[in-house]
Amino acid sequence: MSDESTCDVLSLAWSEAQLIGSPTWTVLASCAVFVVLCFVVSELTGNYSQVDKLWSITPFIYSLQVATDARTRLAAAAAAVWSIRLTYNFYRRGGYQWPPWEGEEDYRWALIRSGAFLSVLRKPHVYRVFNLTFICVYQHALLLLIASPAVAAHVVSERCGPPGGGGLVPLDYVATALILFLIGIEGLADQQQYDFQTEKRRRALAGTKPTGDYAVGFCRTGLFAVVRKPNYASEQAIWIAFYLYGVAATGRWTNASATGWILLVLLFQGSGKFTENLSKEKYAGYADYQQTVPLYVPNLFLLRRNKAKAV
Repeated sequence: MSDESTCDVLSLAWSEAQLIGSPTWTVLASCAVFVVLCFVVSELTGNYSQVDKLWSITPFIYSLQVATDARTRLAAAAAAVWSIRLTYNFYRRGGYQWPPWEGEEDYRWALIRSGAFLSVLRKPHVYRVFNLTFICVYQHALLLLIASPAVAAHVVSERCGPPGGGGLVPLDYVATALILFLIGIEGLADQQQYDFQTEKRRRALAGTKPTGDYAVGFCRTGLFAVVRKPNYASEQAIWIAFYLYGVAATGRWTNASATGWILLVLLFQGSGKFTENLSKEKYAGYADYQQTVPLYVPNLFLLRRNKAKAV
């Protein structure tokens, strides 16, 4: 690989992005199309979960568009596994219907529209700006950025690395193993939540008196006894692990493609806090749950203490 001064990821990506039809140009053009599509459809239908329908799809598309060597093809394959699992989970929860702009809208958008987050968002024209800037532009930019390690690996390989990217290194295999493991954890958490909600609805329809977690209204067992949001914790960790492909390509632990996972973690901090406040208002026992189980990062001390109490 050439010296670092000639292999700056940002300058390489910008240089290729100016070449119409290049993989990086195609990625940026695709993102722009997704932004316009989601904004127009959400404004016409009043369903503001259009980006949600593409959340599990576009990072794979971006990774596939730059899959030009062994490393980027491996990254695209890992993204494909993530995409298939998460898309299926969204589908079975009612996120996709026909016509495609229909489907379940995330309940948080309705609350934000009502002014639960900021009162000024009650005004239709203000919410329209919010829809364009945050829901459509920012979220789609974020989805591109979390996949940007694949773009970084592509441009470094094509423009300043040896032919074919120089082959895979141990870090590529570490990244892939971590991603697959975390996808498994995320899938298990989603399944546990799905089973809980399904049984909760069944008991409610049958008029059965709720007991245990069904009485308090939310799941506190399985992975949810370790962290309050194990699926969201895994989602963040997946894209931190995906960043390792960019590290393997550049040979640098810090490079511009880290922007994606950093912004994703920050987004989950904000959305997690908002969701937590809603859960606290909805469920009487949620405040106690917050005191005994951490949000995203497991606490071994609390786990041992909770296990001792259970015994």
